[in-house]
Amino acid sequence: MIIKHRFFIIISCSCLLVIMSCVKDRNFEILDTNCLDTQIETIEISDLKSLYAGETVQIHEDLAIYGYVVSSDKKGNFFNVIHFQDKPAEPTEGLQIELELRDSHLFFDVGQKIVIKLKNLYLGESNGVYKVGGVFTSFGNRSVGRLPKNQVFEHVLTTCDDNFGIQPLKTTIQDLNMTMINTLIMIDDVEFEENELGKPFAIEEEETIRTLIDCNDNELSLNNSGYADFQPEILSDRMGAVTGVLTYNDNEFQLIIRDLNDVKFDKDRCEDFVDEFTSEFLLISEIADPDNNSGARFIELYNSSSESLSLKGWTLQRYTNNSLEVSSIIDLSGLTIEGNNFLVISPNADEFENVYGFAPDLAVGTNSPADSNGDDNIVLVDPFGSIIDIFGIIGEDGSNTDHEFEDGRALRKEEVIMGNTVFNVNEWMIYNDTGLNGTINEPQNAPMNFTPGAR
Repeated sequence: MIIKHRFFIIISCSCLLVIMSCVKDRNFEILDTNCLDTQIETIEISDLKSLYAGETVQIHEDLAIYGYVVSSDKKGNFFNVIHFQDKPAEPTEGLQIELELRDSHLFFDVGQKIVIKLKNLYLGESNGVYKVGGVFTSFGNRSVGRLPKNQVFEHVLTTCDDNFGIQPLKTTIQDLNMTMINTLIMIDDVEFEENELGKPFAIEEEETIRTLIDCNDNELSLNNSGYADFQPEILSDRMGAVTGVLTYNDNEFQLIIRDLNDVKFDKDRCEDFVDEFTSEFLLISEIADPDNNSGARFIELYNSSSESLSLKGWTLQRYTNNSLEVSSIIDLSGLTIEGNNFLVISPNADEFENVYGFAPDLAVGTNSPADSNGDDNIVLVDPFGSIIDIFGIIGEDGSNTDHEFEDGRALRKEEVIMGNTVFNVNEWMIYNDTGLNGTINEPQNAPMNFTPGAR
């Protein structure tokens, strides 16, 4: 349901005189404006967006919306567009209007409340970004284009409300979302990417993307015009807060500043952030190849320390049979294994849950290190490329050896609490269907012979 709001909008002639006096030295045409002294009803920006049905649409109803201006073309980083939001602080919606008007900041200042009469304008959306304006037609396809300058003041009206400015929404790169599009935000504790230091904000006469990064390595693109007044200024080598209008382009969030006052970098840069760790207390504790169900295979890791461990950069690598080359890899990044706890990895999550009664911690594909059939060699590697633990001997086919677990399992003995860079059969109990070379001839069936997630 569209909710309408009523406003009395009076634009005084004195306001226009002030504007004209401010721009007496500028060479541009002052457009006629209509004073509105009658009652006008408005709808919410969200109600307007709901009218979009998959393609650019012309608005025929006598509707209007209001908003607070957040962008400015004063320094040349915005061109023929006004971004506005539904509240001066803590906004919930934002929108932009395309228009053919230079020096729009002289008429629509940041923080000013405006009303847009929507009848005969066009509404469009692209990748979640909504805009209104005139119409642009190419090969029969309509999209939102610039509102002709002789129509701007027929549709975009200023109110007589006091301009108390805009309070940017404080957020982080990680917390950005589509509801913030076309609104003014501020992100603290960011810096320019190191390899961009010493460069200008933009290449002359070219739209240029610079990269902001926080101390957790989250990145945000800063979009700068090559025609902006501050184009040649050198990027700061410090850290701080940046304010700008959030946009979305090329499937990524982008920030556009209005001027250099939006960049307040007055702190020391982030210290090198270490988020990759090694540990000798992470080990392979069980490898399963059930005789009765190959779909119930799994591999289990155990953290014998009392501290949780991020597995960013860790991998499990499989060497098939006697190969000297890695045949498959499981990337463990994004996972954490708690202290004195297990991580169970399955190549067939549905079958694993059906057999063992609970879901694995990680589901991977077949032909992975978790899908070994008894004669493969498995290596646990930390983020720095060091082997932390190994099962089997690389380059040796496991068949008929002391590390064959075909139709059985390889179970790490409970007293072993650290990984080993060299395979030691004395640390394992090896079950298979041959019993050769000191192994146990006792094929294992799932679920009764296996203990995923327990020692």
